Amino acid sequence: MQAQAQEGLRLSKDDLQKRANGVLAIMSFSIVPDITTSSLNIASGGGSTSGSNEFFMTQLGGGDTISDSVPIYLEGVLAGSRYDPTFIASQGAETRRIPTKWNSLSATGGIGWDFKLTDELKLRPIFNIALGNVTSDLRAASWYVGRRTGNDIDFLDRGSLNAYGLGGSIMLDYEHYRPGYEVDVELRYSDIRLKSFDSSAAVSGSAIAQSANLWARYRAPTGMVVLQRPLRYVLELTHSEFLGDQKGILGFDRLTSVGAGLELDSSAYDVFITRTRLVGRYVFGNNVSGFSVGLAVSF
Repeated sequence: MQAQAQEGLRLSKDDLQKRANGVLAIMSFSIVPDITTSSLNIASGGGSTSGSNEFFMTQLGGGDTISDSVPIYLEGVLAGSRYDPTFIASQGAETRRIPTKWNSLSATGGIGWDFKLTDELKLRPIFNIALGNVTSDLRAASWYVGRRTGNDIDFLDRGSLNAYGLGGSIMLDYEHYRPGYEVDVELRYSDIRLKSFDSSAAVSGSAIAQSANLWARYRAPTGMVVLQRPLRYVLELTHSEFLGDQKGILGFDRLTSVGAGLELDSSAYDVFITRTRLVGRYVFGNNVSGFSVGLAVSF
């Protein structure tokens, strides 16, 4: 028993390092603006890992061009997620399941330039930079682990994984506005490389965030007038293809979202917010489906 105690608790089959790479791959969903992943709640994941793999993510972001005369495009995304993996630890011949909670925060910024191809079509290259942090909480299992830890268990018990990302996106932006209706279509490809830095000794990780996204919105008056402006109905369609390390990490390769809602125009008044949209969406893909409600504002 004394020899076993000196060995300390160890995680089996490099599970910790696999999860470190995996959690960065999951973080990659949150660093690119995407309606299909702006709110995800998955009860249990697939793949080769064992135990609980519950995942939750929410995202807040936006972007816009400064003006027609200054065609600089700026975007930003803030996101948070929780991932609940279960590890198998061993001490000699004894093994025990260790539940953990990994909480992630990330922020992404982007700057681009609009190249006008036609009056309604723009080509927009974007440079992106991202920062993220994953902290591990072992309090639920601290009664078992106690002081018998190695570097890998140390990370699970309030450890930290920091990551930065560099990359870019290319976007085609089509805006077709008429008095009776408005059409917006965006086609975007993003490639951002995530890598860990200044993290707990037991882990390092990397991930490639690659995705292609098509987003379309149609707006038209309902015939009602609210706040001295027409109340519009909104129809949306979004489709995302996940490439690189995102592919299959949560059990799906693509997501599609269809939505409908209302848009309130407050521009007749001296207020900061000019439009408010409430949209309900149905999201579906390989082995996954669900509903969400999104609230958006324009300035």
